Amino acid sequence: MKKSFFLLSLLYICIMATAQETPDSTDVFFRHLNLSEVVVTGVAGETKLKNASTPISLITNDELHHTAASNIIDAIARKPGLSQITTGSGISKPVIRGLGYNRLIVVSDGIRQEGQQWGDEHGIEIDGNNVGSVEILKGPASLMYGSDAMAGVLVFNSEPIVPLGEVRGSLSSEYQSNNGLLGYSLRIGGNQKGLAWSLRYSGKHAHAYKNRYDGYVSNSQFSEQALSALLGIHRDWGFSRLRLSYFQTTPSIIEGERDEETGELERPYEKVKTYGHGLPYQKVYHYKAVWDNSIRIGDGRLKAIVGYQQNQRKEFEEEDDPNRYGLYFQLHTLNYDFRYTINENEGWKTAIGTNGMYQRSLNKGDEYLIPAYRLFDIGLYLTTGKEFGRWSVNGGIRFDRRNIHSEALTDDGEERFEQFSRHFNGVTGSIGAVWHLTPVLNLRANIARGFRAPNISELGSNGVHEGTIRYELGNHQLKAEYSWQADLGADFSSKWVSAQVNLFATAIDNYIFLHRIDGVQTEGYNTYKFDSGDARLYGLEAELDFHPFHSLHIGNTFSMVNATQRHQPRESKYLPFTPPARWNAEVKYEITHDGQLLNNAFVAVGMTCNFRQNHFYAAEQTETATPGYTLFNLSAGSDLTVRGKKVASLFMEVSNLTNKAYQHHLSRLKYADVNPVTGRRGVFNMGRNIIVKLQIPIM
Repeated sequence: MKKSFFLLSLLYICIMATAQETPDSTDVFFRHLNLSEVVVTGVAGETKLKNASTPISLITNDELHHTAASNIIDAIARKPGLSQITTGSGISKPVIRGLGYNRLIVVSDGIRQEGQQWGDEHGIEIDGNNVGSVEILKGPASLMYGSDAMAGVLVFNSEPIVPLGEVRGSLSSEYQSNNGLLGYSLRIGGNQKGLAWSLRYSGKHAHAYKNRYDGYVSNSQFSEQALSALLGIHRDWGFSRLRLSYFQTTPSIIEGERDEETGELERPYEKVKTYGHGLPYQKVYHYKAVWDNSIRIGDGRLKAIVGYQQNQRKEFEEEDDPNRYGLYFQLHTLNYDFRYTINENEGWKTAIGTNGMYQRSLNKGDEYLIPAYRLFDIGLYLTTGKEFGRWSVNGGIRFDRRNIHSEALTDDGEERFEQFSRHFNGVTGSIGAVWHLTPVLNLRANIARGFRAPNISELGSNGVHEGTIRYELGNHQLKAEYSWQADLGADFSSKWVSAQVNLFATAIDNYIFLHRIDGVQTEGYNTYKFDSGDARLYGLEAELDFHPFHSLHIGNTFSMVNATQRHQPRESKYLPFTPPARWNAEVKYEITHDGQLLNNAFVAVGMTCNFRQNHFYAAEQTETATPGYTLFNLSAGSDLTVRGKKVASLFMEVSNLTNKAYQHHLSRLKYADVNPVTGRRGVFNMGRNIIVKLQIPIM
């Protein structure tokens, strides 16, 4: 806390003590860029966005800075086709087109992030301040990433290297009124004679959030700390970079228990706005080291990445001994990725590679949910693409093999986990094309085969899943999931209008789901078991940006997905955690780009409309319908300049302007206890929130 206030107090001093040239306005406002020249890296090698046959969304660094959110997933979840499963303000898990958990991959620092993705009560271990841009790949991306990329991939690109011959630094701070969030981050980096380096330290602290129905929500506070470093060398032959990072978060776990007489949420401690953790709570640590190399060889380039990650997750719940953990998972992961790209061979751009990982997971607590296990994953792939006049075609094929070995465990004289081994093979592929019909109109089509091996939770669970109020049983006999997905899309861009629409349809065989065993309770909890069936998903995403003159932008996005399971009765027909249809709209006015005091200033009003969700997994009241709701927000921002030099960037937003009480369909708090006084079930989302973000260059 003292560190937060100390850093905040430095802001005014730094404004007058520092100076930096103001960037051109075209670097600040992404909508002024020519999208056809934007390069994305989440596919095999670098590819222009206009030539990608699959839907890819790009979120720039400026867009991230001009977005108010409690975590990095909330910051990007406004994009069409992307949503999040939430537990309060500190825990968010991404969902792409209705699929989440182990059906999508998160890539950070060039490798897939591994941190018990199957779990509910934690988010992803990434410092949002250290993210330079985000690429959202929708649909099966198994060609590059293998098993688990069935829904798509989120690629969190690191901040760019400081330009050659320069040393730069920045200080940023953030405050949110609703939960008292204090965030801060300090970065310094340089690049001298091809030797690049950088350091960043970030912190975040928040007390309980509040809303109009629940007041302050007990145990919704959280804290984060992150440290990252880079050391790299750049020469004519390419580059070699070593990235080190540490991320620690302490989220309390919201239980939503209520007083039977008043209906108010239980207050386990006197200070409702404490920044310290309550009970139960978690401690999650993530350590990562990545060695990233790019070497020019002949007519191509060799990309070689090796990474090591260690993820620790501890849960604490004992009132008599609050520092004694029950569950304690320790996951070690060794990632490898070797790829050779031939830039041009008679017009073809081809990449061949192998990647995968080795994992070792340990149980170090005295409570258990999944067995200790070892996993080895390897994949071989080939991708290629070429431009033929107005056509761009691409495709590829991949083979994967995953071995997983579970270890036996005897607890109190009874067998808790039995030893088993499973092997899964997958052959996947993709083929697509883009027709550049005119300079402003492109048509896209793609068909892809996806693959996902069952995770350890689905295969071997045997225990209480804390926070979900259920006892889970795995199923050793589960088969791998396979999918076919077809995408059709079109995009149009002119001086006044930009528009895009994407249609998709997905068929998943052996879709794995969790269902309740009627009438069975284990250790006082309803018992659930993993099973499989066949799923079908279809939907669309659309974007329309109208700019009748240079300073005014009227933007709209719409997305929807319908997800069903075949041969099931009505109560279990629809897949769980399917986001509702959503319409986002924003009117943004750019005030000035060359003012003497305010530069690149803008004001905006936004709206988010979530439609009613009547398609839900109703069996055993696992889910219920969710009413629709509409939220409004106001925002403004500007660079501050002194004698033509930028000394700060300021952004402000009022979210949920009308203080609407609502529940998102993907909020897990929706199913907490019923308020006996009002009859309302569950805990509601955050109310009105005022956010202020300030960034200052210090070199």
